Amino acid sequence: MQTNLSDEAKKLPRAKEAEEILRSCVHCGFCTATCPTYQLLGDELDGPRGRIYLIKNFLEGADISRETQQHLDRCLSCRNCETTCPSGVEYHTLLDIGRAAIEDKVGRPLVEKFTRNTLRHVIPNPIVFTPLLKTGQWLRPILPKALKYKIPLAAPTKKLNRPDTLHTRTYLVLEGCVQPSLSPNTNAAAARVLDRLGINLVSIREAGCCGAVDYHLNAHERALERAKKNIDAWWPSIDAGAEGIIQTASGCGAFIKDYGHLLKHDTDYAHKAKRISELSVDLIEVLLNENLETLKPDTNARIAFHCPCTLQHALKLNGKVESLLKNLGFSLTHVENSHLCCGSAGTYSITQPKLSIQLRDNKLDALEKEQPDVIATANIGCQTHLNSADRTPVLHWIEILERALNDHK
Repeated sequence: MQTNLSDEAKKLPRAKEAEEILRSCVHCGFCTATCPTYQLLGDELDGPRGRIYLIKNFLEGADISRETQQHLDRCLSCRNCETTCPSGVEYHTLLDIGRAAIEDKVGRPLVEKFTRNTLRHVIPNPIVFTPLLKTGQWLRPILPKALKYKIPLAAPTKKLNRPDTLHTRTYLVLEGCVQPSLSPNTNAAAARVLDRLGINLVSIREAGCCGAVDYHLNAHERALERAKKNIDAWWPSIDAGAEGIIQTASGCGAFIKDYGHLLKHDTDYAHKAKRISELSVDLIEVLLNENLETLKPDTNARIAFHCPCTLQHALKLNGKVESLLKNLGFSLTHVENSHLCCGSAGTYSITQPKLSIQLRDNKLDALEKEQPDVIATANIGCQTHLNSADRTPVLHWIEILERALNDHK
C-alpha cells in the first residue's frame, strides 16, 4: 500500500513504524472474513481493512471525526485478522498507534472520558477493585438486568490452599489485577499441579498490573511505567535462577510478550524487557514440556474449550490446551467457529456493551451446542464475561484439571 504521511504525522513518535505496517498491507480483504465486528455490522469500516484505511487517511492529513474514532473503538483487538492475513500485517500495533494519535486529535465526550479513566484507575488496583466487586456482588440480585451482567458472579468454589513444599525448580507467576478476586483458585490450582511436577510457583509481591488495561485505553506511557515496575520486580529472581514467568491469563501473557518491542528504544530497559518477554510463558507451554505420567485425572465431565483470542491469535498456542486435556483423558466437545472472539476483549464489555453481549451469546451458543458439563478457558476476562450470562459454568482449565487430580486421590 502506497503512503504519503503528512508533515504533522511524521512528527509522531511511532510514525515510521506505522508507515511500515501500512505498506505491508496489500488490501486483499481476507481479514474481513474472520473479523467479528464486520460479521455483526457488515460495514467495511468496522473491519480491519476499513480501519487500516481510516488510519492511513488520518496519517496522510485527511480530516477525521468522532465517527472515525468510533469505528476504531469498535475493534476488539482480537487479532483474528493477523492470523488470517497472508502478508503478516501487524494490525494490532497499527491500531494502537492510530487510536492514541486520533484520541489526541479529537478528544472524547466527558462521559466516555470519565468511564475510561475510571476503568484505568479501578481495574489495575486490587485495593479499590476488590471491595467494589464485593459490594456489586452483594447487590447483584436487585440490580437492573443491563447492570447486573456487568457484575461478575462470586467464585462458586472453596478457596484452595497453595502448597508449601520446596523444589529445586522455580517459576514466577503474575497474580494479575482482577484474577485474585474473580477467580482466586486459578493460580492456586496451577501451583498445586506444578507442585506434583516438582516445580515451585512463586509470586513476587511488587509485581502488579501487566499494563494492558492502560495501553489499550490509549494511556501508553502509564502502561510502560507498569511494565518497567514489573521488570524491576522480577529481575532479581530471574538473576537467581527462576526459569521463567508463567501467565495463567493469556491476556496478560500477550501483553508481556510485547514488553521487548514496546521498550526497545528505552536505553535503561530494552535489554531487560527483551529478556522478560522471552521468559514469559503461558501455563500450557510449561506443562507441555513436562513428563505428565504422574498426572492421572479421574473425570467423566464433558468439556467445551473456549480458546481466548490472546492464546490463539497473539500467543499462537491454538490447540495446545485441547491436546493436553485430551491426552490426559478428558472428553472435549467440538466447538464451531472456535476462532471467533467471545466479546470480552479487556474493557470492551464495558465500553461496547451491545456488541459485546451479541458476541458473548453467539459464543455460548456454539460452546453449548453439544451440551458440555463445563466450559474451560485460559483467560480471566473471557471466563468472567462468559459467566455473566449465568448459563453453563466457565472455569480456567487448570482448575478443572486440579479438581480431577484431587478426585483421583
